[in-house]
Amino acid sequence: MPRRDLPPPPPPAHLRDWTDEAAVRADRARFLRELGQRSLGLGRLLLLWAVSAVFALGWSFVGMALMAFEEDDPVSFLLGLVFVVLGAGVLVPAGFWLASGARRDRQVRRLLCAWAEWDRDPAADSRVRAPGRSLAWLLASLAVGALGLWVTFGVAVSARPGEDTYAEVAYYMGLGLILWITGLLGLGKAGAHYRWAVRALRGRRPTA
Repeated sequence: MPRRDLPPPPPPAHLRDWTDEAAVRADRARFLRELGQRSLGLGRLLLLWAVSAVFALGWSFVGMALMAFEEDDPVSFLLGLVFVVLGAGVLVPAGFWLASGARRDRQVRRLLCAWAEWDRDPAADSRVRAPGRSLAWLLASLAVGALGLWVTFGVAVSARPGEDTYAEVAYYMGLGLILWITGLLGLGKAGAHYRWAVRALRGRRPTA
């Protein structure tokens, strides 16, 4: 069931003859525009990056715990346990936050599909395709993913025994992996929206 802050679904097919066609078409254009913004707007991209930053913060605590454990003394061990608890306290809520965002995206996608199939309106549909926003997501996600790969493989290649500890290498590779996954999620979202828009909206003509 859609969340209350999301637009309602379109009227059922058996009620279409009883609805005001012009009013529902106006609602369709407005709802598609709103859902498109919720799906691929700048705010969604910033939210994805915010979740990534929270994961990076949690992983930083884990990295500090690993470094403390390598010191091999009781005080550092206790400090490492504190960092583990702090890391779990950040990573677990971030995981729930990410899962909640994924559920919301599925709700938005279902509503987008439902409203797109309800009628045809080239003017409204062209705005929903949003090639500019898709390109912005694509380029930004490519940059983040490339940075993540550079950090991950750069640290692995440049690490030297005796100079870099295992904990330091694992910490920086974990940060790179977080960036890489963030980039992949953004690329997947931009690609999925573009494929859906091409399949569902391209070449439509208004109904009589």
